[in-house]
Amino acid sequence: MTIWDELKRHQEAVKDRAILSLFAQDRAAEFSARIASDGGEMLLDFSKTNIDADAMALLLSLAGGAGVEARRDAMFAGAKINETEGRAVLHTALRNLSGCVMVDGQDVMPALRATHARMQEFARDVRAGRFTGQGGAITDVVNIGIGGSDLGPVMATLALAPYHDGPAVHYVSNVDGAHIHDVLKGLDPETTLVIIASKTFTTIETMTNAETARRWMAEKVTDPAAQFAAVSTAADKTAAFGIAPSRVFGFEDWVGGRYSMWGPIGLAVMLAVGPEEFDAFLAGGADMDAHFRSAPLAQNLPVLLALVGIWHAQVCGYATRAVLPYDQRLLRLPAYLQQLEMESNGKRVAMDGSDLTIDSGPVVWGEPGTNGQHAFYQLIHQGTRVVPCEFLLAATGHEPDLAHQHRLLIANCLAQSEALLRGRSLDTALQMMAAKGLTGPEQDRQARHRVFPGNRPSTTLAYPRLTPFVLGQIIALYEHRVFVEGVILGINSYDQWGVELGKELALALQPVLEGQADGAGKDGSTRMLVEYMRGR
Repeated sequence: MTIWDELKRHQEAVKDRAILSLFAQDRAAEFSARIASDGGEMLLDFSKTNIDADAMALLLSLAGGAGVEARRDAMFAGAKINETEGRAVLHTALRNLSGCVMVDGQDVMPALRATHARMQEFARDVRAGRFTGQGGAITDVVNIGIGGSDLGPVMATLALAPYHDGPAVHYVSNVDGAHIHDVLKGLDPETTLVIIASKTFTTIETMTNAETARRWMAEKVTDPAAQFAAVSTAADKTAAFGIAPSRVFGFEDWVGGRYSMWGPIGLAVMLAVGPEEFDAFLAGGADMDAHFRSAPLAQNLPVLLALVGIWHAQVCGYATRAVLPYDQRLLRLPAYLQQLEMESNGKRVAMDGSDLTIDSGPVVWGEPGTNGQHAFYQLIHQGTRVVPCEFLLAATGHEPDLAHQHRLLIANCLAQSEALLRGRSLDTALQMMAAKGLTGPEQDRQARHRVFPGNRPSTTLAYPRLTPFVLGQIIALYEHRVFVEGVILGINSYDQWGVELGKELALALQPVLEGQADGAGKDGSTRMLVEYMRGR
């Protein structure tokens, strides 16, 4: 019998057990973990799950048997653990700029440090007004990218709003012309800096938007390219666009897009908050790296978060995972984690190319609290499907004069996790209806609508305050969680072949839509839709 079999058997035996019954003992301390650092203490509470000591022992055995520690050490050492593409996985090096990391016999750290220093110099020049537009100091920055070149920086820029003291930063990703139109319409071309974020400088959505931005700027600016910067490794293409090499910042192929905001992809964030706060963000990520590398598996936050995820998705069979930050500035964290987790672990074959025999990663979704309480929490509390919830919560906010609102926010978050745990019984609901004067069948009918099954699992990640350092810790925590889950599932978390087919078909459809091809070989539905679009 495999460990997977033992886990399934154990889960079957305890699936109807009330999680609340486990709190008869001092469960909270045992089923939680903390990390102390210069940013304060971070707490991961996973006690409101049906994981008991036996389940945790099996899960830890599963991680040990999958070779998580050896795989982790290989990643940090620069081994090519992205086997389908023959690449190292070294986004961690972007946030820990000391030491030596060898890839193909060469220390990659001097080049990383040099690029980081160039980013700092450029950011300081823009923020101090030494680098200007053709109408004066830069007031606005527009970052044009998509996927990993957009979601991370957008999320971090919103999260670090209290630290913004540079130009206003805006983001364009969608090839829908409405996106770039709505972003540019309120800006002054003469004082706007545009960053094109595309490693290859060929991403069709990004380059289409870049050309639109250049035409927009050319209406008022004599040399538009002088107000463009690029995050790209395609020096020939950036030069052809007219961008000076001093404003081009590259990164290596061992930094995947969704893991890239620690380096040049984070340039827009650095422009917003400054090099010092950006470096604090890097330091938070490096702090979580150090914890991940040194803490025993049973006290290791990324490992524990991953094991909870494995228990819920692969053992219990819960198909989705809700990320619920009770922190408005983490508005885009669920969308960021959608890409991080679903692009990384949304696979169907193992490393050797064989079909997976267990489900891969879950569907990740969510919204900030308390907004979600007035939207989809109805399904979470009373729907027929169990949705494991992951709450994130800061002990203090950045607005001392609104501390009473932050206390209300905390109360709501803790109440939601408690409500998911406890639920409300039919007996209690009947008593409530009796107090309203209802009797007989109507009392019973109304009471049943007010029953909460409870026994629904959640975790809470608590931290002192959302600072750049803490944000770095949170993002690195989730990155390593994805890594651990991928290792346990036996998949490659660092390729993304699933994005390719749709892109290829879109390129083939464009000439059909323009009437330059007849669409032969397309299915009937696609032909009908093309005819409809061409007829408008």
